[in-house]
Amino acid sequence: MNAPTPLPALDEIRAHEAEAIAIRQQIHANPELGFEEFATSELVAERLARWGYAVHRGLGGTGVVGTLRLGSGPRTLGLRADMDALPIVETTGRPWASRVLGKMHACGHDGHTAMLLAAARHLAAQRDSGLFDGTVHLIFQPAEEGLGGARKMLEDGFLTLFPCDMVFALHNMPGHRAGQFGFRAGPFMASSDVATITVHGTGGHGAVPQKAVDPVVAAASIVMALQTVVARNVPPLEMAVVTVGAIHAGEAPNVIPQTAELRLSIRALRPEVRALLQQRVTEIAHAQAAVYGARAEVHYECRYPVLVNDAEATAFARQVALDWLGQDGVIEDMQPLTGSEDFAFFLEQAKGCYLVVGNGTGDGVGEGGCMVHNPGYDFNDRVLSTGASYWVRLVQAWLKPGAAAAQGAAGR
Repeated sequence: MNAPTPLPALDEIRAHEAEAIAIRQQIHANPELGFEEFATSELVAERLARWGYAVHRGLGGTGVVGTLRLGSGPRTLGLRADMDALPIVETTGRPWASRVLGKMHACGHDGHTAMLLAAARHLAAQRDSGLFDGTVHLIFQPAEEGLGGARKMLEDGFLTLFPCDMVFALHNMPGHRAGQFGFRAGPFMASSDVATITVHGTGGHGAVPQKAVDPVVAAASIVMALQTVVARNVPPLEMAVVTVGAIHAGEAPNVIPQTAELRLSIRALRPEVRALLQQRVTEIAHAQAAVYGARAEVHYECRYPVLVNDAEATAFARQVALDWLGQDGVIEDMQPLTGSEDFAFFLEQAKGCYLVVGNGTGDGVGEGGCMVHNPGYDFNDRVLSTGASYWVRLVQAWLKPGAAAAQGAAGR
């Protein structure tokens, strides 16, 4: 077993921890939704420029990329943090709680941004140390929460402007010990698609239903039939989710409405299962509606793909954590997660890895255990220096002087 080794960067980063916490809490108090991260991106760009980064703004609208050359080596690395908040009313009661009603950082993106900024500060201070040889691109991405900010940055030419040998991102994980890192190669997070099924019937008086075509009955039948997709169409050893999260129809008890609407969340861990779900949801909607003399219209929106971690990049990222923290500080092979992440778009075009860091296991506000997307959630500030130090260690391992030459020799 690898024994934990000291990391000088941790103590040096902790020396500036109060600044990182202040940045995190400032962002938390002033949350901005996807593609509206104007103040957050301004703060990020100002700090990066202050520390000597070449700053590029505008990718994905409010995205920011900070580039730092550390030596003359050809190797490049991309590290990504998300910046957007969620449309949730905060209930934490913290001194730095959201000042914007109906918006809050309920997923820890404030912490991810502050963590990467803390790493950025340290890397800039060490640029002439001789510990690095290559280029690092720090990616501050907008609109992760359902709006596909990663895809927008890629469409705006991120990988053309900032080629990366590998790209990495991390997310805090409530319920795991604070500062413990988790990894998984291959499919790690589910695809996320949305379907809206509109059932068209014939409206009428509730007292004479025989003269109408009731879309509510047809919609109810569709809901029940959809339960067979995972139970009877998807192989038992595969993961799939079909959730009907909303039903809207009618206004009055004595009126049969003209239409009924179903809204679905659909997830899978393999592309072939994802395709099967789309096929069966569509077929069932049309067939069930027809049984009742109604007609179904299906709007199917493919949103986030399956997040697939590259095996080589995951092994590299895992080893960095093992060399630092030993096995007790690392979950080497996590279970896949049914949540979704738009970092999957980056991983479709570049080798890389998405990992998690424990946010804590406590039940109280600020103790790390409250689940994300909850009005009582808050990022655990004790994780900031640990996460920033991991980023520094990852950069140091990838941009280690002579690493490119050694890799080239190994490949010959």
